[in-house]
Amino acid sequence: MSETEISTLGEFGLIDRLTRDFPLQNSSSKKGVGDDAAVLDYKDKEVLVTTDLLLEGIHFDVRYVPLKHLGYKAAVVNFSDIYAMNGTPRQITVSLGLSSRFTVEHVEALYSGIRLACERYGVDLVGGDTSASATGLVISITCIGEGEKGKIVYRSGAQPTDLLCVSGDLGAAYMGLQLLERENSVAAASGLPDFQPDFAGKEYILERQLKPEARKDIIEELNKAGIQPTSMMDVSDGLSSELLHICKASGVGCRVYEDKIPIDYQTACMAEEFNMNLVTAALNGGEDYELLFTVPLTDHDRVKALPGVSVIGYITKPELGAALVTRDGQELPLKAQGWNAFYSSETK
Repeated sequence: MSETEISTLGEFGLIDRLTRDFPLQNSSSKKGVGDDAAVLDYKDKEVLVTTDLLLEGIHFDVRYVPLKHLGYKAAVVNFSDIYAMNGTPRQITVSLGLSSRFTVEHVEALYSGIRLACERYGVDLVGGDTSASATGLVISITCIGEGEKGKIVYRSGAQPTDLLCVSGDLGAAYMGLQLLERENSVAAASGLPDFQPDFAGKEYILERQLKPEARKDIIEELNKAGIQPTSMMDVSDGLSSELLHICKASGVGCRVYEDKIPIDYQTACMAEEFNMNLVTAALNGGEDYELLFTVPLTDHDRVKALPGVSVIGYITKPELGAALVTRDGQELPLKAQGWNAFYSSETK
C-alpha cells in the first residue's frame, strides 16, 4: 500500500482527515473541531482539566509500540487522571509534533487508537494542533472533565485510621515493559527481519503495558456503594511514589502491608524470570493506572465487598511516617523510586 506524505494534505487537510470520524457524544460539547476554539457548556458542574505530554524516546519506543496502541494509551492515561478526581472525562484536545518519517497512514493509525478510546469511554475530541518536529513523535493530550459539586476527591483528604485501598493489581505494566525491551534487544541482536518474539503466556502483562484501561468501573462501583473516598489518585509513577504524594498532601503517614499488595501470577512469573524483587516491581514500576484511594474505617465492610479492590494498609499520624510492613513484621521507610522523567534515562 502506498503511503501519503503529510505535506500533500497540509495542516488543515490532515486535521480534517483525522477528525472526520469523531462525532460529538456529550451535550456539554457545543462546538468541536473546525473553529478557533471549542465551546463547552457545563452549567452547574465543576470542570476538571488535565494534560499529558508524551515524547518519543522518553515515554515510548515506536520500535515495539504499535501506533494504534499508543494512541489508545495516550488518551486513556488522561481519562484516568479525571477518574482519579472522582470525575467523568468528557472532551480531549490532541496536539502532535511529527517528524518527516511519519506518513499520513502512520498518523491515521495513531488516531484510530484515540478514536477507539473516545468511543469506549464516551469522550469527545474537540480540538488540537499539529506541528513539524525535529525529534520524532510528540503527543500532547488535554482532557476536560466534569465533577459533581461536593464529590470531587483530592489527594489532600486522608485522615488517620482511614483505610488504604487499591484497585486491580500492580507491577504488571512494568514487567510488560521489561519483556518488550528484552525481546526488542534479542530481535536486534539476531539480525533476522522475520524474528518472532516470545510472548506466549505473557499476554496479560503485555496488554497492561501497551493498552491500559482507566478504572471507570471502580468509580461507578464506589458511587453505587455510597462510598466517598477521602483521597484518591491513579498509580502512574509507582505505588510508593503515589502513597508519599497522598501522605504529603494530606499531612499524614501510612502503613502498607507487603502481603496485601495485589500482584498477578504473570507478573510474578516474569519477575522471577528476570530475577527481580517482585514487591519492588509492584511498588516502583508505575504505569498501572489503577486507583489508590482512602476511605473511612467505618466503610471497611462495604469497601471489602467491592470486586477488584484490595485493602492494603491504613493512614497514620504524620509523626509515624510512611512505611512498608514486610511479611516478617519489619517496617521499612517508603521511598519514591518510581518513574521520574528528569532522572531516568530509561524509556517508560
